[in-house]
Amino acid sequence: MENDYKVKVENVTKEYELFKTQSEKLRSFFSITKKQVPHFWSLMGVSLTVKPGETLGLIGVNGSGKSTISNIISGIIPQTTGYVDVRGETSIVAIHAGLRSSLTGRENIRLKSLMQGLTNEEIDELMPDIIAFADIGDFVDQPVKSYSSGMRSRLGFAIAVHINPDILIIDEALSVGDDTFYQKCVDKITEFKQEGKTIIFVSHSLKQIEMLCDKVAWINYGELKMVGDTKEVTQKYREFTQWFKKLSKKEKHKFETERKSVQKNFSIKNYQKQITEQEQNAHPDEKDVPAKIHKRFYGSVISEKMSVWNQLLTWAVLIVVVFFCLVNVSGHSVEHVINNPSAIVHPSHTLHLPGKE
Repeated sequence: MENDYKVKVENVTKEYELFKTQSEKLRSFFSITKKQVPHFWSLMGVSLTVKPGETLGLIGVNGSGKSTISNIISGIIPQTTGYVDVRGETSIVAIHAGLRSSLTGRENIRLKSLMQGLTNEEIDELMPDIIAFADIGDFVDQPVKSYSSGMRSRLGFAIAVHINPDILIIDEALSVGDDTFYQKCVDKITEFKQEGKTIIFVSHSLKQIEMLCDKVAWINYGELKMVGDTKEVTQKYREFTQWFKKLSKKEKHKFETERKSVQKNFSIKNYQKQITEQEQNAHPDEKDVPAKIHKRFYGSVISEKMSVWNQLLTWAVLIVVVFFCLVNVSGHSVEHVINNPSAIVHPSHTLHLPGKE
C-alpha cells in the first residue's frame, strides 16, 4: 500500500553555507550581509520510504550524506527542501550524538530518557538494565567527556535500545568497541527485528549491512544512486569501490573534485523545475502541479534564516528599546520627549515623574 510506511522522504535536500567566522554566520541569519558565502549541498534530492518492520541500510563513501539524512529523519537537523514524514518516536545511536559531555553517564541516561517521554519512575526501573548493558563499570558516574569513543558508543546504544523507540537509527555505532559488545548489539538488533521494529542502519561494513538489512540505499556524493535489494545494491557498491581503488592518485583526486563541484553548483531551482516537469508529464491532466511540487519542497521546511517580517519586527523592537533607553538617560518623561523630540539630546538635571511635568 502507498501509505504503508514508517518513514518517507521526498525530494529532500540539505544545503550548508560554508562560513569562515561566527560573525559571518550571524550576519547571514539576519540577512544583513552582501558577501557571497560559498554553498555546499550535502543532499541533492533524496527520496525513499521505509516500511514498518523493515531494516534499511545506508551505504556510501565518507561525505556522501548518510549521516545527514539519518539526522534529518531523527529530527536533529532540518532539511533545506523536501517532505519528511516519520510515523513514530525515533532514537538515534551515534558515537557523539545526544550525550552531554559535562554530565555523567547516569545523568545522561536520565536526561535522554526524559527527552523521550519516560517518567522518573520508569527511568529508575530501566536504569540497572541500561547500566548493565553498557558495561562501562564505575565510569557511569564520571563525566562523559572522560569517555573513550567506544564507551560513548556503548552508553548511547544502551540508552537507545532500552527506551523502546518505534524507529531505531544506528549511525556507525557498531564500528567501535570489542567483539563481545558488538555481538550484544547485533543480538539486540535482531531482537528488535523479530519484534517488528523499524531500523535504519548506517555503516561502512558491508558484512554488517548484508547480515542485518532487508534493503539498502546507496547515497553517492549527495545523490541517491540506488535503492533496492540488499544483495544487488551491495554488489554494485563493491564494484564501484573496486573501480575507485584501481584509479591512480591523480585520477581519484580528479573524480572527487568533480563530484564535489557538482554539490557546490547544484541549483535547487533547476531541480524543482525538473521534478515539476516529470510530475506534469506523468499527470498531464493536472493543472496545479507547480503549486503541488512547491508545497512538497517547502511546505514542511523550517527556515534557518529570518523572514522579512521577523527582520522588520526585530528592528522595530530594537528601535523601541533604544528609544526608551535614551529617554531614561535624558531624565525626561516619555510624553515630554514625544512632544519635544530635541529634549532627548538635552538631559535634564531634574527628575520628572509621570503626570508631574
